[in-house]
Amino acid sequence: MGHVLVLGGARSGKTSFAERLAMRAGQRPAYLATAEALDAEMRERVRAHQDQRASRFFTIEEPLELSTALIKAALDHDVILVDCLTLWITNLIMAERNVAEAVDELIETLEAIDRAQVVLVSNEVGLGIVPDNAMARMFRDLAGAAHQRLAEICTDVFFVVAGLPMTLKGEAPADEVVQRRVFEA
Repeated sequence: MGHVLVLGGARSGKTSFAERLAMRAGQRPAYLATAEALDAEMRERVRAHQDQRASRFFTIEEPLELSTALIKAALDHDVILVDCLTLWITNLIMAERNVAEAVDELIETLEAIDRAQVVLVSNEVGLGIVPDNAMARMFRDLAGAAHQRLAEICTDVFFVVAGLPMTLKGEAPADEVVQRRVFEA
């Protein structure tokens, strides 16, 4: 039971795909949310997401101390969905934390967790134009470096586009292959 990285653009269907993976992977799933609701629109988004998953996942909210939250969650849950790493990286930048050190700590934590599967969701932000400001370029670079490092240690890596998962590493889940064939027909 290795860990999983699910990448995709905004509104690509990556979280829905990751939720399906997590629900199939365990009996006691946890949803580790990294978002901080700093304005009314974000508070509404968070509330809607909480309502949508309430009956399926135990929710943990942690914007900064991801490794600590994962270690604790792995004691009671057999699968932990982390949504999302790019928000976590943003939170670290805004808190003036060292992102590279936090990613190192996350990788060490993931390598140590063997009682639970971790499904990591993150936005792929490196497919567009080069950002026009230093902070946005730094964010893109940090996210890209984190994705590369995490892809190395995860057993399965998926890229989701228009709700359709593409397997980059590992094997496609059986029902996802069937789903893709239905779309291809």
